[in-house]
Amino acid sequence: MTQSTRANAAVREQAQQPIDPTTVNGWGVDADIQNDPTWPMRDRSKDDGPGLTWDRPPLQTPDVEVLQSVEHERLPAAVGTSTPPKGLSGAVRRRAFAFSESQWGHWLLLMLADRINSVEGVVQDFGRGRLPNPLVEMGLVKASRSRESALVTLAAAGAGLLAVGWLVRRSLNSRRA
Repeated sequence: MTQSTRANAAVREQAQQPIDPTTVNGWGVDADIQNDPTWPMRDRSKDDGPGLTWDRPPLQTPDVEVLQSVEHERLPAAVGTSTPPKGLSGAVRRRAFAFSESQWGHWLLLMLADRINSVEGVVQDFGRGRLPNPLVEMGLVKASRSRESALVTLAAAGAGLLAVGWLVRRSLNSRRA
């Protein structure tokens, strides 16, 4: 038996033995409620001390739908109203807020709603007759440089589509012959 094998066996044997609480410094420090050093910080219900001397700001009255977590009884004083939930992404967001914030479903549905919202934005751009430019929208290229490059990109994409069409047509013609 090698030295490392003996050391591993000793570690495994030691791990299987229960811990003696009297040998661990600080073990059970919070067991006695009468001697709990964190109690004043946790129970602030009857305390007039610092932290509770401020008045709650006036509540904002939202004029659009604001989604609220199931963990909270009321909305915060200020809420974001610039982008209310709408469309398919809004329906997915509403479904996400039916779950607790501690559940994976809540966060996964919110990420899915973000992806759906980005597709909805592209469709909306096309509907308005605008060609989306993701490089500028993501901040990768300056808008002034992008105008010239957008024309070049559009021309290159058109040439690529023509080339693919020509290759497909040529392939179909060679099969017939």
